Amino acid sequence: MNEANTHDVDFWSPVIAWETRKNGATYVWREDKLGGYPSRITDKLDEWAEADPDRTWMAARDNKDVWHRVSYGKALKTVRSIAQALIDLGLSTERPVLILSGNSIEHALLALAAQYVGIPSSAVSPAYSLLSTDFGKLKDIAQQITPGLVFTDKLEGFEKAIETVFNPGIPILTLEANLPGRPCLTFNDLCTISPTEAVDAANAAVNPDTVAKFLFTSGTTGSPKAVIQTQRMLCSNQAMVADCYAFLKKEPPVLVDWAPWNHVAAGNKVFNLALYHGGTYYIDEGKPTPKAIGKTIKNLKEISPTWYFNVPAGYEMLVNAMYDDEALRDSFFKNMKYMMYAGAGMAQHTWDDLNRFSAKAKGSPVLIATGLGATETAPFALALSEVQAQPGNVGIPAQGTILKLVPCGEKLEARLKGPNVTPGYWRNEELSRKAFDDEGFYCLGDALRHAVPGDPSKGFYFDGRIAENFKLQTGTWVAVGALRGQLVNDLGGLVRDAVIAGENQEELAALIMPAMPALRTLVPDEERLSNSEILMHDDTRKALSDALAQHVQGSTGSATRVMRLLFLDTEPSFDKGEITDKGSINQRAVLSHRSQMIELLFSDHPDVIHPTTQKTT
Repeated sequence: MNEANTHDVDFWSPVIAWETRKNGATYVWREDKLGGYPSRITDKLDEWAEADPDRTWMAARDNKDVWHRVSYGKALKTVRSIAQALIDLGLSTERPVLILSGNSIEHALLALAAQYVGIPSSAVSPAYSLLSTDFGKLKDIAQQITPGLVFTDKLEGFEKAIETVFNPGIPILTLEANLPGRPCLTFNDLCTISPTEAVDAANAAVNPDTVAKFLFTSGTTGSPKAVIQTQRMLCSNQAMVADCYAFLKKEPPVLVDWAPWNHVAAGNKVFNLALYHGGTYYIDEGKPTPKAIGKTIKNLKEISPTWYFNVPAGYEMLVNAMYDDEALRDSFFKNMKYMMYAGAGMAQHTWDDLNRFSAKAKGSPVLIATGLGATETAPFALALSEVQAQPGNVGIPAQGTILKLVPCGEKLEARLKGPNVTPGYWRNEELSRKAFDDEGFYCLGDALRHAVPGDPSKGFYFDGRIAENFKLQTGTWVAVGALRGQLVNDLGGLVRDAVIAGENQEELAALIMPAMPALRTLVPDEERLSNSEILMHDDTRKALSDALAQHVQGSTGSATRVMRLLFLDTEPSFDKGEITDKGSINQRAVLSHRSQMIELLFSDHPDVIHPTTQKTT
């Protein structure tokens, strides 16, 4: 065991090697080789259904707020029935299953049934149907993969999208309702079909190169891209996961997870982590938002997870609740072995609170870590198992994965190769070709820097997106990703996110998204004031000005020093690609669509917030 095992938790014991070649590129890999893995991820469903058929595979709250549980044995029986129905419908890789609605047991069963017989499925963001006004991205998706069946658990809210986007002859699968004028199927009817030998034959034909699913990138810079996910990708990725989180081999995991399955982190890694190890997946209907976090808290007070994932904003909300809720704190940490965060940088104060609370609950801190991957890497590629003093280290390559670092100006561009990497984008040869270099490495578009210069075994820090970075008027490069995380952290929870501006300017500035609950605590009699009045209040401006001054004092130069702040006048637009459905800000899109605000930001307008004490160059 390594130093991360502060309370007898097993992690990997990696052997790292590296080489820098004459062209300047550095290659980092594992000398301990990746072990074997199944040809089909659904082989694990067969395995656990036979080994322990009554064990709970998945659970979700029903309309009476009671956990409805599905065992491994029941899941396999249902999957085989649905698989027969999909064969009968003539579905194939050319006519896959498109899933419009969010996480549910039915969604999970349908996706596994399709994979069981070699038919891809594709879960797309419900926001493309529910939040979009023009359904543009959903139209692009439908044209790319030409679905043969569309599923949504409830029709309510999805009717307009279905009517607008899909050919009237495409069957619609729901739990119960019908859409007039269209062929409709009900989920329960599919579950009662008796499987034939055709199911076994189709299952036997599934191989590592079979397309398991399509996952779409968020499409913030254009149409969403259909990333091919093969069975080899899913299975090798879980073998990598099993190596890293070695404790999973001793005890099946218990998961409580809200993250959407249309994204790779939850849809591949977390979903298959439970299946691969015979664990139990509790679907959390909450979200890391002020309105929905209460549901997550309720679930975590009832179910104690052993492995947990959330975004930094979700962890911060949980930490805030734990200060006054000892029952939540005790239940959350009771069986916890590992906490993972991703999607954004974690603030130091959130990191410190999690360490303090977990140490109090368990006698020593639970490991908190992040990693690095992409939809194109299924996603597990780099991970960390060493105790750190601060957040941000994305770790080292997983078994079977080679990391290539290519000098790009002052940065090191990260590229990856391994069995977990996609063969390309569906029906887009040109895009697939551009995604790989001449050695077959997938180009992540991310920059990394060594945690310890010259020693890749100590991991790496994310150093921004290559495409996001820009130069100041002085010619100095700005690492946008790292600076953005640092600024949000330095502003001490008063803002949710920031967009860095300053290309060809003398100094840096930022458009900021307010954290209204935190800002309201700064202002007397805040309940009588509107949000706009809170934002313009002298106490709010002074707090941000003071925090900005501390940020400036801690900076190391013009490329790490933001000198101006301005609140975004409206929330980022989903249809314009300024924000994804998981809440990630697209830096370039915001800057492109907010040119007037950028002009205002660099003017002498009184709304612009400056540091109380300005640091001179």
